[in-house]
Amino acid sequence: MHNNLINIIKKAQGKKIMVIGDMVADVYLEGKISRISREAPVLILEHSAENVVPGGAANAVHNTATLGGEVYAVGVIGQDSAGQELVRVLNSKGVNTHGLIEDSNRPTITKTRVMAGGQATVRQQVVRIDREKKEPLLAEVELRILKYIEENIPRMSAVVLSDYGSHSVSPKILRTAIDLCRKSSIPCIVDSRYNVMAYTGVTVVKQNESEAAAAVGLESLDSQSLIHAGKTLLDRLNAEAVLITQGPDGMTLFEADEKFTHIPVTNKSEVYDVTGAGDTVVSAMILALAAGAGYGEAARLSNFAAGVVVKKPGTATTTPDELREAIGEHHENRKA
Repeated sequence: MHNNLINIIKKAQGKKIMVIGDMVADVYLEGKISRISREAPVLILEHSAENVVPGGAANAVHNTATLGGEVYAVGVIGQDSAGQELVRVLNSKGVNTHGLIEDSNRPTITKTRVMAGGQATVRQQVVRIDREKKEPLLAEVELRILKYIEENIPRMSAVVLSDYGSHSVSPKILRTAIDLCRKSSIPCIVDSRYNVMAYTGVTVVKQNESEAAAAVGLESLDSQSLIHAGKTLLDRLNAEAVLITQGPDGMTLFEADEKFTHIPVTNKSEVYDVTGAGDTVVSAMILALAAGAGYGEAARLSNFAAGVVVKKPGTATTTPDELREAIGEHHENRKA
């Protein structure tokens, strides 16, 4: 298995991957606590820095690029500084951003976190401000996205549909993308927070436990209802594989031949921050499939990738070298 996974990483380099979804600018405003305001019982922060990090589907874009894919980002941004900065950051990672369509009618989806810390205190989030418009796309914007997808999907090795519920992936866009992937025999994976049952015909479904539970009408999942949820998603969506991530309990892969496989985490004692780890799983999984891996190998590779990013604070990515190192260490530990 060890050599197979290393080989898949090598084969995945440079594969063309289209990521369609809700592009988010995660903005971090950094400041030091100076004093309490006279106007109200609130902290006064002295602004020190502002950073924009790709979030939502843009995090899936970022992860896929960092793992060595040639990524084509498709979605909507506003005519604003957050959108410009998101494009700049993604371009700096080698991402093709011609599919990011500007919509004058809506802002770039922005999640601004005000982070504060003093000299002797831990840096922490004080407040988060979200900015987004949850109305359907303008017809002309949707048309431009559809045109881009139709023109470019045949050149891709695989497609990611990353749906965070902000309406960038309209019913027409998701249907067009899935149908074109099937027509061209290209694998596509969906990661949808609230609307996964709309993605009939997708190749692979990725859900976390709470999303999978909600999709099949349950409050939560135990070991029995997990199996029920996985098989229900497979059958209802006519998918070839379903991957349900379970945080510190690893992940379970369901395949169309009634087979399911549990994959435990690779570094349980070192889990640090699971923020954005789901996007890492999706990116590693789809790159592995683009490289010709089977579903089991692709899921195992994505499990190693998640194991790397949860050791890093915040929304993080991993590289082929880090992934190879993690696989090598695990192999050596099992031999010992």
